[in-house]
Amino acid sequence: MAVAHSNGEAIGRRSRSRSALRWMLQHRSVTIGAVLIGIVVLLAAFAPLVTAADPYAQDLMSTMLPPSWEHPFGTDDNGRDIFARVLYGARISLLEVVLSVGLAVLVGVPLGIISGMTGRYVDQAIMWCMDILFAFPGIVLAILIVSVLGTSLVNLLIAIAIFSVPVYARLSRNITLSLKNMEYVEAAISLGISQYRIMTRYILRNAIGPIIVQSTLTAGTVVLSAASLSFLGLGAQPPLPEWGAMMSDGRNYLGLNIYMSLFPGLAIMLTVLGFNILGDGLRDLLDPRR
Repeated sequence: MAVAHSNGEAIGRRSRSRSALRWMLQHRSVTIGAVLIGIVVLLAAFAPLVTAADPYAQDLMSTMLPPSWEHPFGTDDNGRDIFARVLYGARISLLEVVLSVGLAVLVGVPLGIISGMTGRYVDQAIMWCMDILFAFPGIVLAILIVSVLGTSLVNLLIAIAIFSVPVYARLSRNITLSLKNMEYVEAAISLGISQYRIMTRYILRNAIGPIIVQSTLTAGTVVLSAASLSFLGLGAQPPLPEWGAMMSDGRNYLGLNIYMSLFPGLAIMLTVLGFNILGDGLRDLLDPRR
């Protein structure tokens, strides 16, 4: 009996493994994107275990060194280990994504649902405000906000979140308009269920899928925007190992040491690529028509 039981467990494990492999082959975009982002997250979380180098420690006797066993990505103009700075910079970039996207979702989604449910003057007022924000190119609006608030990482996150709010407001409003005329919503209204419960239980719950997809797509834009602003000196300030700021430091030494800008640029490219592939895969996976 024990042998039969163990054989059954082994067969069950093989069956689950085959099912997981089949699912990953069917949804390659989700798998590839998740693997890329997972690698970035793991490297950021376990950076002290991956490298013993201090990203802030300067060694003026070892400046501008090429890649080696001791310094896999070389050193910068202050003798700091570029590999360590890229790993710790991943923490800052992921923090920018979580806080900026989270703030944009917390503000934009309720505004969109309220706009779609109430209609008339409230809808017009909210959408006019969103149209005003849409009138500015995102990076230009972020530069304007940071210039007013001051250059810091916190103000950078606020600026990126503000120009991302209209995206979620528009998305949630369109979903609300398509759902508010559904039979189950009309039945809930006729039963006297409160507007708040309708918006949270019947509207928001069905909007989670598109919001998640949009969040993954927005994450790539956040990484690029944050790196661009930091490259211009409007984001993270030295000595923080932010990828855009690192590329800005390396642009003056491209003829002497290309690695100062190359490796942070590759980190940005792979992270944005991972978020975009993951977003495309989730969009196909969560599409009810498929």
